[in-house]
Amino acid sequence: MSVDLDKYFARVGWDGGRAPTLATLRALQHAHVLAVPFENIDVVMGTVPSLDVADLEAKIVTGSRGGYCFEQNTLFAAVLEQLGYGVARHTGRVRVNARPGEIRPRTHLVLVVRVPGADGTDGTGGVPGADYLADVGFGSADGLLEPLPMIPGLVREGRGRRHRLVLEEADAPVPVWVLEARHGDEWRELVSFTLDPAPAPDINIANWYVATHPRSPFRRLFAQRTLPTGHLSLDGTRLTRTANDGTVTVEELDGTEGVRAALESEFGITPPPGLHLGH
Repeated sequence: MSVDLDKYFARVGWDGGRAPTLATLRALQHAHVLAVPFENIDVVMGTVPSLDVADLEAKIVTGSRGGYCFEQNTLFAAVLEQLGYGVARHTGRVRVNARPGEIRPRTHLVLVVRVPGADGTDGTGGVPGADYLADVGFGSADGLLEPLPMIPGLVREGRGRRHRLVLEEADAPVPVWVLEARHGDEWRELVSFTLDPAPAPDINIANWYVATHPRSPFRRLFAQRTLPTGHLSLDGTRLTRTANDGTVTVEELDGTEGVRAALESEFGITPPPGLHLGH
């Protein structure tokens, strides 16, 4: 199933060229993150989100909705492949706030993208021969805004955020890659992943687990949106605004009606009928 690229580009506000270059990849990832909010409304309403590309197009591209990592990165991968990029899908373990030694399940999807013919000489700061980590579905204020070269230890600043990849167990049969974000004077781990392929059945199982497990954090409402001026985060009925200068304001919304209004006005989401959170 192919994506209607004209509709997708209109959704993310992209009117540039379609050649599969590093510059296009960077611009598309940034445009997607700004345009499409992270949200898990379907899970809260008791539905496992479909990862069928046609369903994702109907929901995210034409339906004024967002999605979480499995949905957004599946859609983004389909778009990139249509444009001519090579895309590999890998599942990862979110490490944000993990306890030392804690091993979490693989509940995140990342993409490793190959730019055809890229040699790093196109004037955009590319790394010769490198593949790139792309992720439009992390959602948080320290997620990737641009693709990151798959070079261990290389620090890159993209749209004001600093990231690097650390390679753990480099001599192991399957080395572990860790994406880290810079916070002040320290590096914080975001997600770890390996480069063994994640075929569709494995991704579907992970998606089902996240949507249905009784202790899944996604059983309560989350929405996040990256803006040019900062970041919005909705956790249940608590709306947090973080400005680019670090200023944080928190507002407690008035139950379902307050949340619906915020989803529409702040996140650009048209909530489906039947969303109910109570007071």
